[in-house]
Amino acid sequence: MSTLLQIDEPAARPRVAPSLHAFLEMGFRPLYLAGTGWALIAVALWIFAPQWLQAPLGGVAWHAHEMMWGFVATIAVGFLVTAGANWTGVNPMPRGLLLAACGLWLAARLALLWPGLTGFWLGFGAEAAFFLLAAGAMARAVYGTRNRRNYAVPLLLLGLGITDVLYLLAALNGDYGVLMQRFNAGLLCMAVIALLVARRVIPFFAMRAVPGLQIPMHVRSSWVQLVAGTLAVLFVLLQWPVPQALALALAGALPLWQLLSWKPLVVRRQPLLWILYAGYAGLGAGLLLAAAQAAGAPLRNAVHVHVIAMGGFSVLIIGMVTRTALGHLGRPLATDRSMVASYALVLVAVALRLGALHPSALGPVLLQGSALAWITALALYLWRFFPWMVRPRPDQKPTAVPVNPLKK
Repeated sequence: MSTLLQIDEPAARPRVAPSLHAFLEMGFRPLYLAGTGWALIAVALWIFAPQWLQAPLGGVAWHAHEMMWGFVATIAVGFLVTAGANWTGVNPMPRGLLLAACGLWLAARLALLWPGLTGFWLGFGAEAAFFLLAAGAMARAVYGTRNRRNYAVPLLLLGLGITDVLYLLAALNGDYGVLMQRFNAGLLCMAVIALLVARRVIPFFAMRAVPGLQIPMHVRSSWVQLVAGTLAVLFVLLQWPVPQALALALAGALPLWQLLSWKPLVVRRQPLLWILYAGYAGLGAGLLLAAAQAAGAPLRNAVHVHVIAMGGFSVLIIGMVTRTALGHLGRPLATDRSMVASYALVLVAVALRLGALHPSALGPVLLQGSALAWITALALYLWRFFPWMVRPRPDQKPTAVPVNPLKK
């Protein structure tokens, strides 16, 4: 008797084993995981086990440092050394150099937790070497290929390292006023990098994702942002409040004006896009608050810091580490429930943290709620992306270097 119908279950795709070779292929793989993983740990320590932070860099000084340079700046380095390969055709950090950078980064994190001056100076050296290595690697790729469009990037990375070194020295000396001045300089240096990147990638990603969408790239205004932000860093270090306020007001108003021209309502059903729009808006609002404070408005220093750092950087980061990782890993550019949940939880963490800045009986509850939302959001990101980051692409091709708007 002949077989009329035969049903076979499709063979399951074999699971690709983790590979150190793939993991160190591009900078985003280890540095995205390191930065997000450390941000989870650092907040957990700061909120739930502050008694462990007894090193020379302790308390709020350690918290501010690790969130600024251990988290935000680390993600920025991961993005820039990955994008740098696309801009120039030269990978700024091949595997050996990337492994050395990761070793320095990890040594800095551990040493700055170690009690005593020996640990501090070891962490200081490792931290300075990490940013010097990143800036040098980018300079080799950008200047070596005469990629004039991105000549500022190595200098901005070097600026992050310099402000980091100045901050650590101020923390050791125990001068809170100088400490905050140098933290604000580092915060604004990072803001310049974030403006440079986000202004280019957001409209590029939006036009690729939404058929027929045409929005301006605002190339000319980006130069104004770059100059205004750089001057703001200089004026902070020189302690010139009025010019600082003017530069910050310009740097903060431009993102909001650009955002309105990018048709935000069109992307409201696109999580990979609206999260970036939200972060860019938060960054602009935070810079305007910083301008108001520099001009003499009665605002607590922590307000503009948390609006920029959480409402701006952190919201942009959770979107960027999702969108860019999916693209480079050859995955569909679509969110699943865990990714959207991580976005929502980061926004909840921002709202609760800002609420906790206002003195009230609910302050400690809001602070702990913010920390739990933050930890859960980053844990969801790591749960989803860690298995992909440590394995080759599903198509077994080298990590893709998609068309990058930073070249334009």
